[in-house]
Amino acid sequence: MKTEDIALFHRIVETGSLVEAADILNLPKSTLSRRLQTLEDELGVKLFHRQSRAMTLTASGSHFYDKTTAMLASLEQTMSELTGQQAEVGGHLRILIFPIPELLMITKAIFGFMDLHPELTVEIIVSSEPQDMIRNNIDLAFMLEDAFNENEMVARHLFSETVHFYASPSYLAREGRPQSPEELPQHNSILFRYPNGRIFNEVPFGKDRTISVKGNLCVNALETCLEATIMGRGVSMMPLPFAQPHVDSGELEMLFPDIEPYEGKCFLVYPSRRFISMASQRFIDHVMTAIEECEKTQLCRGAAYLGGSIKAWK
Repeated sequence: MKTEDIALFHRIVETGSLVEAADILNLPKSTLSRRLQTLEDELGVKLFHRQSRAMTLTASGSHFYDKTTAMLASLEQTMSELTGQQAEVGGHLRILIFPIPELLMITKAIFGFMDLHPELTVEIIVSSEPQDMIRNNIDLAFMLEDAFNENEMVARHLFSETVHFYASPSYLAREGRPQSPEELPQHNSILFRYPNGRIFNEVPFGKDRTISVKGNLCVNALETCLEATIMGRGVSMMPLPFAQPHVDSGELEMLFPDIEPYEGKCFLVYPSRRFISMASQRFIDHVMTAIEECEKTQLCRGAAYLGGSIKAWK
């Protein structure tokens, strides 16, 4: 019985479809079906009830899935301990990245990891849409703190970012500048919808204060939020590094500069109920080390942070 076949079985379970699993794994459906049949023959049981469009686990299949989840995790951990950090990492990683200002930093970290492990293949998915990490076979994700369910994910804090309020000069000339946070509900705010479906309309000020806002536009991407703000559609709340170049150019103005800004947090997350591959474990270690070095050298900030050469990621 091959460990790889057990891992393929897990992917079929998590997608609920032989066709979807084959698409995600970039394997012919016939190959996946044959390897599943081989696994069932070796076990002497049927693992799935096969239907026209979906596959559901039999009682034996459910039991086998529960038992082998821990087994695969233990095997990966044992292999990592035995081979040490110099062992070649292969396989394939699917990485989801929420479109955040640190996108460039994260992609540099991914490229650096790939250079260390040439046998590894990587797929990067940049999206602010909700993604079922299990069903879509996503190994790791970089997400904001309000964008995932903590009960279903293991989350490693990476960095925090100050978030401020902004508006364009044209909007302020037309609608007036709010002099205090209490005036903000009387203004048109550009709302933001997180991947988990929640609309960000209870906005924080500092660490212990929130204000309800409303608006006629809701977006789910920072780029759209930025463009709408520049075009005078309303007041928005955005990370400082994302908006700063447009403040410098005069396209935007920061509101309430004397009020303590809210700190948004970004996490590296992965499903808690799926075994973590050696490639994922090594990548997590690589990212956490790179973040630590980047913060120590301050190469995460300033011009380098916004798009220049970040040596700490190489």
